[in-house]
Amino acid sequence: MSKQYTCLGLMSGTSGDGVDASIISSDGQEKILIMKNKYYEYDNNLYSSYHSLKKKINTFKDLESFSEEIKNLENKITIFHAKVVKDISFNSKIDLLGFHGQTIYHNPKEKISKQLGNGTLLAQLTNNKVVFNFRKNDILNGGEGAPLTPIFHLQILKFKNISFPACVLNIGGISNLTVAQDSNFDNLLSRDIGPGNCLVDQWMQSNLNKKYDEGGKISARGKINEIILEQALETHENIFQDKSTRSFDTNDFDISFIRGLSLEDGAATLVAYTAKIISSGISFMTKDLARQNIKILLCGGGRKNNFLIDQIKHYTKGNFALQSTEKFNLNGDFIESQAFAYLAIRSFLSLPISFPNTTGCNAPCTGGEIIQN
Repeated sequence: MSKQYTCLGLMSGTSGDGVDASIISSDGQEKILIMKNKYYEYDNNLYSSYHSLKKKINTFKDLESFSEEIKNLENKITIFHAKVVKDISFNSKIDLLGFHGQTIYHNPKEKISKQLGNGTLLAQLTNNKVVFNFRKNDILNGGEGAPLTPIFHLQILKFKNISFPACVLNIGGISNLTVAQDSNFDNLLSRDIGPGNCLVDQWMQSNLNKKYDEGGKISARGKINEIILEQALETHENIFQDKSTRSFDTNDFDISFIRGLSLEDGAATLVAYTAKIISSGISFMTKDLARQNIKILLCGGGRKNNFLIDQIKHYTKGNFALQSTEKFNLNGDFIESQAFAYLAIRSFLSLPISFPNTTGCNAPCTGGEIIQN
């Protein structure tokens, strides 16, 4: 009988609003028990500091230019994570911490992915073994360092006895899609397919000082500007003609094309833009499959934007059934944090976490630096 480890996964997504924390028990393979989930919102100072710095980091040179500011924020984010660990793991024995950190810069062409998070400091503050820097080894082996969660998405599909082929669509700041043709992880297909919440979130923050459009209520009241939408989509296609790109940063997209529109019309047009790109990504990634009743499980904060989901359904052609993970008794807010707990265990056991058809790495490889406190 394989040994099971209790691991706390800590995930700070591209929306940059807080930390999702999940405790799971797993052997790093098919045995997975989800024990606890909790969300910890960044305070206003930490939230503002991160988003302000993120806007400044647009090139590799910026990482050097703002190195002191990055280091200071990294320490604050690590200390925040330490408090999260202390709170959620109270009275629980934790074998490992899976520490993703907060992405500040991701550029697949340059083979650079920088997450804010000091694994050594977190190990000292929590007196735990820490697995972090998950993307480095994949990049060293020819991959883009993202997306890393597909192997966990596959385990979810198997655990819930969902027939193959099936998909998992995670809509965070960026959207990524996992296509499981069968139960073999060597046959997984995955990539980032476009923006998720990042554009409409930015629009809300710029115009209303709100972090997001709750439930898609504001965008649902607006009218989509079809002329602006088509022009923006044409520009997007020209920029991203190279379909080999597997991962994106939020900086790859901007909202300048809807400048001048009202709050509601701008939000509606951004949501339609996002939905069309996601729909196109779904079609592209499933083009070789017999499209017969393929379930697409929705997770991430974007699944709560009803207007966005309606638009994706409207634009997506074929026999796809988009269904929230809640229908399968899974909390869609915590799939990614559970995934990084699972990936930490696999890294600790030297099992592969990324594959040629997910990140573009040369061969299946493990990842994650381990700090043995």
